[in-house]
Amino acid sequence: MREEGALVEQRSSIAAPFIFFIVLTFHLVSKFLDQSKRKGSASDREMQLRGEIKQLLKDASTMSQPSTFAQAAKLRRLAAAKEKELATYQESQNKEMKLSYDMSLKFLLLAKVFIYFVLIIWFWRAPVATISQQLVQPFGKFLSWSARSPLNNNVMVGIIPWLILSTRVSRFVSGLFKWRI
Repeated sequence: MREEGALVEQRSSIAAPFIFFIVLTFHLVSKFLDQSKRKGSASDREMQLRGEIKQLLKDASTMSQPSTFAQAAKLRRLAAAKEKELATYQESQNKEMKLSYDMSLKFLLLAKVFIYFVLIIWFWRAPVATISQQLVQPFGKFLSWSARSPLNNNVMVGIIPWLILSTRVSRFVSGLFKWRI
């Protein structure tokens, strides 16, 4: 009987930070994907097209004489055609990136649901953490939901309340990170 209590105590002392780390990792990966989607990336072709457009417009603006008007108009039309090409290229890149982002987000959601389900099954009747009853006085019953009854004036924290609490805290912690992509 005493060995069982020691085993539960050791398992619950490791489980709480482990579960929090898993939840925090999911939030950080989600935030990283969101930031990378917003930021986007400029490809070599896009940079080349922007450079060509800038150079064509610069060349067209230097031709201000009436004798070079036709050549300046031709350069402006060429720059407009390059701008259209750039817009279609950016549109296709955005569609491709959105598809990739959506697939990554779906995979992340499925992995999160699967991991949470496994954690709930694994820790359903076992306590995740043990906290002194004085520290959680008004919330003791809520925290011990799906865990055993209090033992030695300690509240046994269940898996579902711990997942909820870990999710809230990890959202706050992941909000503190600033990504530089």
